[in-house]
Amino acid sequence: MSLITRLALIGDHLDAGSHAPVTRAITGLTATEGMKIDATWIPTTEVDNALDDFDGVWLTGSPYETEAGVIAAAGAARRAGIPLLGTCGGLQLAVIEFATQVADLAEEDVLVPLSCSLGGNECVVLATSGSLFERALGATRTREYYHCSYGLNPATAQVLTDHGMRFTGVDGEGIVRVAELPEHPFFLGTLFQPELATGAEPHPIIRAWATAASNRARMRADL
Repeated sequence: MSLITRLALIGDHLDAGSHAPVTRAITGLTATEGMKIDATWIPTTEVDNALDDFDGVWLTGSPYETEAGVIAAAGAARRAGIPLLGTCGGLQLAVIEFATQVADLAEEDVLVPLSCSLGGNECVVLATSGSLFERALGATRTREYYHCSYGLNPATAQVLTDHGMRFTGVDGEGIVRVAELPEHPFFLGTLFQPELATGAEPHPIIRAWATAASNRARMRADL
């Protein structure tokens, strides 16, 4: 029997166009990588903590019916060791989940408005040497598309770092754009949206996440 990788896509089709790139990226994994994938969209109002049947979780971007559902999915994937990718708002809420549940921070202290909104912009991102981000990207520098207006509050960065989170991608001004958990099998969040990359093949970060999910599926099948 062929190995099937089950992926949970957390998001709401309030604006179907905003999620079309995610669907294209998943289709690209099948077409160009030969992966056999069963991808399920899970509305934020229907998320519970029982994501153990999935091999990977993608926290897609906003708009959301409820942010609480995205936060719950982030926590479930973090605790269960399920490969997680969070993009745009997905990163923001994954950081909030970690901050409130692990680092004992208040939700309102985690994010701040960006001094310059990145809505629709393309920016340089620099990867920290040896990080999951660098390995997934296969490079130390990239240009990516954004649609976000909020970023990490610099005042909370050290507290989050002290509790195990790492900030491994910054823009040309040193502002955080990527977060990860090194102790997790695969936990990577980006303020940019790799699903917006052009080209026939999926973005390398999406491919790396899906590969980690396939590895989990393989290990589960061997049990």
